[in-house]
Amino acid sequence: MPTIAHLVHDYGLAMIAVVIGLESIGLPFPGESVLVFAGIFSGTGHELNIVAVVLTAAAAAAVGQMIGYLIGREYGYGLLLRYGRYVHLTEGRIKLGEYLFLRQGSKIIFISRFVPVLRSVAGLLAGANRMPFRQFMLANILGALVWASFFGFAAYALGREVERFAGPVVIAIGIAVTIVVIVGLWFVRRHEAQLTAEAERALPGPLGMR
Repeated sequence: MPTIAHLVHDYGLAMIAVVIGLESIGLPFPGESVLVFAGIFSGTGHELNIVAVVLTAAAAAAVGQMIGYLIGREYGYGLLLRYGRYVHLTEGRIKLGEYLFLRQGSKIIFISRFVPVLRSVAGLLAGANRMPFRQFMLANILGALVWASFFGFAAYALGREVERFAGPVVIAIGIAVTIVVIVGLWFVRRHEAQLTAEAERALPGPLGMR
């Protein structure tokens, strides 16, 4: 943490953009910590402007996740088609993944922005599951703006106090999302045949043709 704070202090907006952008592409970088420290610095008399911090963080997050989406779309889907059968991903299940991202992808992208690890891979998953680009970008931009505003302005207003509640809030969100994911997987498992039939009606034709 002292290293992150030092880097944010020395490099300002450039550091914020690079770290958050790389995290959003899919790399293990501490984007949220950088945002929080930048907000604290803005609120304690440093040169960083909090509006510039929030806008930089939101833009970097949105652009990074878009790059992750394009990587997933270009390479992830092909890998699923070629190697999916080795991990029990049949054509029906791959199409089911597309269908679920088509129906619930916006919620997944928005919520994932607030969950460590998940926000790093959400763009890749959306691309690999062929989520419509416009739908993805709307949720991506909205999620990035809300996330950056929430943590940036909270850190600016509360200073060091934000460190006391930021961790528990993230943990609570993570637990809630984990429960939702488990329940969702259980539901999909129990209704796989029905959902697969719905996916086939919504996305008819062979895989890879759309």
